[in-house]
Amino acid sequence: MRTSKLIASMALLGLAVGLSPAISFDGSRVPEATTVPLPDSPSPAAGSTSLGNATPLVAVPGSPPVAPLILPPRSAMPPTPLEAFRSGMLALRQGKTEQGVKELEYATEHGVHGAIWKLGRMYADGDGIKMNKARAYDYFRRLTAMHGDDSAATPNAGYLANAFVALGLYHLDGIPGTLKADPNLAREMFRYAAAYYADPEAQYYLGRIYLMGKAAPKDAIQAARWLRLSANKGEHRAQALLGGMLFKGEDVSRQPALGLFWLIVAKDAAGPDETWITDMYTSALAQANESERAMARKYLEDWLKNRRE
Repeated sequence: MRTSKLIASMALLGLAVGLSPAISFDGSRVPEATTVPLPDSPSPAAGSTSLGNATPLVAVPGSPPVAPLILPPRSAMPPTPLEAFRSGMLALRQGKTEQGVKELEYATEHGVHGAIWKLGRMYADGDGIKMNKARAYDYFRRLTAMHGDDSAATPNAGYLANAFVALGLYHLDGIPGTLKADPNLAREMFRYAAAYYADPEAQYYLGRIYLMGKAAPKDAIQAARWLRLSANKGEHRAQALLGGMLFKGEDVSRQPALGLFWLIVAKDAAGPDETWITDMYTSALAQANESERAMARKYLEDWLKNRRE
């Protein structure tokens, strides 16, 4: 369990009870000994455009047409598209991929959000079927074109946010032979999902764009703003980037203890292939003095306390 890993990290530092951290990005330096509020800035309300004045992106540029999937003749389908979606998902869980795909295709033809998204994810990830980025792009584009201006408060908002993030990644790198890279359009995809849907993954990618200066002028303040929103929702990659910025003081006020705190949290959620996060944590821990480690421990203990409440 992640909480147990964080408690173990606290033991490694050998520290004690909590202060409440906050992040200052206005260029002013916050004394490390000062008690400040925990970084728990509320995420924007669903549908809020206060973070980016997002305009619904329903007209996603199309890719060259993808040939329709050829399926065997259907046997009897469930009586409604929604039931076909549920039946198809059950079939996939039971390992009946061909039946599951047929029923999801039927639901997709009738505009069921989850079915369109699921087929897109299956082709994007090679989940039970051969990976096909062009076909995945087509499903995600179809979903956003049909429903991209739906309210962020709808139950389907998660599908739509993930679809916009997937499209952003495809536009960022392109799809060989199908889609030319367009970093500017990728940024707008991320911005829409980050602001309109308050999606933490989109906020992470948008923050990274501003941090790296790719598809937008480099802007550390904007980067920190989006990364903090994402980090507070538990996106460990955002926590790592934000922690590195604060520990080094990269164009923001240097706060090494707070940076080390975020790196501890990120390290304990990182997967085995995310060695870049572990490396950042190890480097910061080696450079931190005893006072900085002690304060990072207090931040971490308060973080855990607030998550349990």
